[in-house]
Amino acid sequence: MALRKLDIKALDFIVEQMIETVDKSKDEIFRIGEQCRQEHDSLIAELKEIKEQVKHVITEGDELEIKARLARKRLSEVSKNFRAYSEKEVREVYENAHDLQTRHTINNQFEKQLRLRRDDLERRLLGLQETIDRAETLVSQITIISNYLVSDIKDIGEVLEDAKMKQDFGLRIIEAQEEERKRISREIHDGPAQLLANVLIRSDLAEKVHKEFGPEQSLLEIRSLKEMIRAALYEVRRIIYDLRPMVLDDLGLIPTLKRYLATIEEYNKVVKLDFVHIGEDKRLPSKYEVALFRLIQESVQNALKHSKASNITVKFERRHDSVFVIVKDNGIGFNPDEKRNDSFGLIGMKERIVILEGVLTIDSSPVTGTAIKMQIPLLD
Repeated sequence: MALRKLDIKALDFIVEQMIETVDKSKDEIFRIGEQCRQEHDSLIAELKEIKEQVKHVITEGDELEIKARLARKRLSEVSKNFRAYSEKEVREVYENAHDLQTRHTINNQFEKQLRLRRDDLERRLLGLQETIDRAETLVSQITIISNYLVSDIKDIGEVLEDAKMKQDFGLRIIEAQEEERKRISREIHDGPAQLLANVLIRSDLAEKVHKEFGPEQSLLEIRSLKEMIRAALYEVRRIIYDLRPMVLDDLGLIPTLKRYLATIEEYNKVVKLDFVHIGEDKRLPSKYEVALFRLIQESVQNALKHSKASNITVKFERRHDSVFVIVKDNGIGFNPDEKRNDSFGLIGMKERIVILEGVLTIDSSPVTGTAIKMQIPLLD
């Protein structure tokens, strides 16, 4: 059967549609953040006014307390010398003392209400600020995802040729894109995006709990809300590390690999990941750092998914004119020569190695586990 030529334009169209969908999601999260920011500014203004009222009420209360104390003292003197004063004088002294005491009581109640409103506004502002920060972070992270789709996937599409394996590789890229899109959409929807929808509801609930059950119960509700936000932040960071860590451009490959492996170890719990670095810690050209990170990431993910290993070791050696990498696990091994339908990851790794003019070798057995060795020349 003749091979069908892969339509690069069709692939580009699919990628463009994916990018458009991601950008729409980013715009929606941005709008949510803007709404929260507007409400935040409104509450700031109200809080400022409440604080001024509290200050005024406290001053007025102090004055009323002094006047009420003097009025009670005067009333006590009049009561002791009742016959020395006329009925009108006695009545005026009594009414004045009663009026001052009533005003002082009302002032205290009003001060209490203002303080409660002030505390409630401060709690709501804290929740809104956390929501605004999360929205800004998500917009930044989705931008990274969009850049990933624009750069890496299109680069792969441009190097695909007419051979059957590469044709299958291209078709699987499309499938992988859709699966990744679903996964990212599902994870963002179930985690951070759901949080943005729930945080205002939870803040209103905390307000109701405070009014009905007191500050202790409302504090528990706020702590629960903070834990939910913390968990969502952890999930978003994991998503970003799975795609492209932001620290790769800032700190370089070695610090990024250390963080990535530590994050994977923390997330998987049952697998220990070790990192060994030999040679100078010098930055590589960006194209090498990105490619090496992808290769190591794919090797580690394959080991996690298929090897049933309890230990994975990544050894990175920087030589004068090349880089040597070994990713070794103590798992069940596999036959590298056997053609499998789920070998998409290995095909992608081989393609990257070819582009980098490097060498990839795989040693695997049920006894020793799997060792993926990569040697990549550093060309000018």
